[in-house]
Parts: sequence; structure tokens; C-alpha cells
Amino acid sequence: MIKTAYISIGSNLGDKLGNCTKAADLIDRIPCCKVMAKSDFYRTEPVEMESSEWFVNVVISLSVQLSAHDLLKSLLQIETALGRERGKICAPRTIDLDILIFGQDIIDERGLTVPHPLMHLRRFVLIPIAQLDPDLNHPVIGETMAELLEKVPENGQAVIPLRER
Repeated sequence: MIKTAYISIGSNLGDKLGNCTKAADLIDRIPCCKVMAKSDFYRTEPVEMESSEWFVNVVISLSVQLSAHDLLKSLLQIETALGRERGKICAPRTIDLDILIFGQDIIDERGLTVPHPLMHLRRFVLIPIAQLDPDLNHPVIGETMAELLEKVPENGQAVIPLRER
């Protein structure tokens, strides 16, 4: 069965824009996945992190013929290939790949929670996903991405459009 998945891509170490672009290209090469759309890139203020380094963030939509678990496994392999070192939560990272939405599936298992449990509180996710599909319904909350975005305060969550190279 074909599903539409939305993936958040972020980086705040090294060539941030390059890291995000490479990640999107590698995701497009995952068997049974095809990138359908990509939001603009954004420079974003770190949220709940020790780092003062701002992020570059983008959201992509995928046509997927894999399970959410298989997609996650592939995303983790891409993170490793791009130099992501896991250790402290909320630490700076070369790349961060998160499944935001996977069709209308609701998954709450060890190691995989979909929809992403914090996406409705984060402007760096909601602005790009709303750019792609403002009427996309959050499977748990039951509101659209545009409606959720209206509720999130801007204070401490600056999101600035970034031009590609």
C-alpha cells in the first residue's frame, strides 16, 4: 500500500544546508520511496537545546511503499552515513531525520512514535509542513497543519526563509 510520509530534516553542524540537501537526496534513493515535494529551507532557532548554533530545516513529503519501521531504519542509516553521532539528547547534530506523519497511521511503540509527539509545538516543523500541505490533518489532534501553526507562539522559535545556493 502506498502512503504519504512527511520527514523533517535538520542540521546545526558543519555545512548545514549541504547536509540537509544530501539527506533529501539519499532519502529519494531509498527503495520504494520517492520524494514528492520539498519545502523551502529555513534557518531556525534551536528549541530546547544546549547549542546556540541555529539549524537549517526542511520538510519533504514522500510516496512510500515501506512500513514505518523500515523507513525509520533507512533514515537512521542515512543519519549514520552523514556523520550523526548519537549520545546526548538535544545535542548538536550534523543531521536529524524525523518521521512526522506516516499516512494517517498512529504508532506508539518503543523507538517509534508517529505522528511525531512534539511536531504540533514546533514552528520549525509546522511552517515547512504547512507550506507543503496546509490542510493536512494531524491524525491524533484532528486539526490541520495551518490550524496548529496559528497556535504556536513565535517567541523563542524564530524561523527565517533561507535561499538555496
